[in-house]
Formats: sequence, structure tokens, C-alpha cells
Amino acid sequence: MPVLYEKKNNVGWITLSRPGARNAWGQDYYDGLAQYFDEMEEDDEVRCVVITGDDSAGAFSAGANLKDPNTHNTGSPSKFLRGLSKKREVSPFDMFNDFPKPIIAAVNGYAIGIGCIITFCCDLIVASEKAEWRLPQIGLGIIPAYGGSARLARWVGKGLATRLAMGFPLPGEEAYRIGLAQWLTPHDELIAKAEEVAAHIVKLPPLSVRMVKESITHSLDVPNLKDASLADLYRFGMLELTEDTQEAHNAWREKRTPEFKGE
Repeated sequence: MPVLYEKKNNVGWITLSRPGARNAWGQDYYDGLAQYFDEMEEDDEVRCVVITGDDSAGAFSAGANLKDPNTHNTGSPSKFLRGLSKKREVSPFDMFNDFPKPIIAAVNGYAIGIGCIITFCCDLIVASEKAEWRLPQIGLGIIPAYGGSARLARWVGKGLATRLAMGFPLPGEEAYRIGLAQWLTPHDELIAKAEEVAAHIVKLPPLSVRMVKESITHSLDVPNLKDASLADLYRFGMLELTEDTQEAHNAWREKRTPEFKGE
């Protein structure tokens, strides 16, 4: 399977690995991601996820395999409509969005097409200086699917999202400047930086980490700040009842390092 998984120091590491094709996307990516994300969701030892590309391929992911004549070819409207339900079931885009634990994209090179959109579904992005985002779909007579442009607009605003969706490339340095990437590192320091970011997250109370992700993700779909704030009050109230919140407050008062159990 070209999706590799490793658990290390409470972090789940996902690697897109198709070195001979610059980690190009395929149905096996959908299947592999669904399998491992189900596994990581059930594993309480995994508190954070990092996704990256096999560096030997020279890319994060080059997107769809355009050498395959069936790529971007649905055959017929009826075939396309019948296949929608299956696509929804295994969509990694919604899977990433709904996953309760933070996902960090460590972008180590070209992130193109579907390989670009998947980074917009993550919660944080660490970019190598070799990183570059591209949405070339418009030049192929199609558009970025799976809400690609809308997801990007939530990160950087309408104008910058339109620019990328119109086919202009976005290098790593500029992605960091406009806020798409939260960290920019020399290429050979990318994984170390992703480990540092993940290590910070796994030391936090797991339930409050989940609630922060849920709050930010779902508030984007709430039409007004008042309702979003009310939902956060319920989250806040529930967290006040957890053992980890009590432990955090006691540790602060006693000037010691807290030990969180996710309870």
C-alpha cells in the first residue's frame, strides 16, 4: 500500500509514498487513509497526526495521475452520479475535517491538484522552502473539486484563493507570508520542525485539544458569532468537569508539570 503509517511519541505519521510517480494520487490513497485514520481515531495513544510525502519522490504529492486515460473521465453523467455516494463515504477531505485530533501537513515539495487540496483540510501546515502549491485544474478544463477553492479561501481569503485557482503557483515562502503555512523551514529541517510542533500538541490536555479543533472547524460553518460563542460555552463547561482540567490547575498552583490522561 502506498500510504505508510508509523506511530511514534504519541504522534501518528502518515506518508504518501509513490516515489516513481512523485506520490501521485490514486484510489489506493483513499483506501489507505481511511484505514489508518480509523485506526488512529480509536487509538488514545495517538494525540496528533502528521501527514507528509515520501521525500525520495521530490514532492508532497503531484496530484492526479494524468498518464491514466481514465483520470478526470467519468464516462457518463449516470455513472458519475451513481459513484457519488461511494466517493462521499471514503472522501479524505471530509475525513480530515471531521477527525477529532489535530492534523499537521508537513509539505516537503510540490503539492499539486488533489495533493494541494488535501493540505487545506489539515489544521496546521509546516512548509519546506522547497514547497509549492498549485491548482492546475482550470487549465485542464475543470475546477478544483471537493471544495478546494472554498477551503483555501477560508485560509487566505477570496482574492488569494482565486489567484491559486486560476493556475498561478504559490511557493512556500509566500504561503508562509500569507498565512497558509504557519511555519517555514529549510528543507532538511522540515521533519524536525513537524516533530517539534506535534510534541507541543501531545503535551496538552487531549480533550481540550479536541474541543479547540472542533470549535474552530465548526464555527466556520456557523452564520453568526453569537451562536458560535454559545457553542463554545457548552464546550468550556464540559471541559471544566474533566480530570485533566483539575490536574492542570493543581499543577499550576503546585508549580509542577501536569500529567494528562484524556479524562
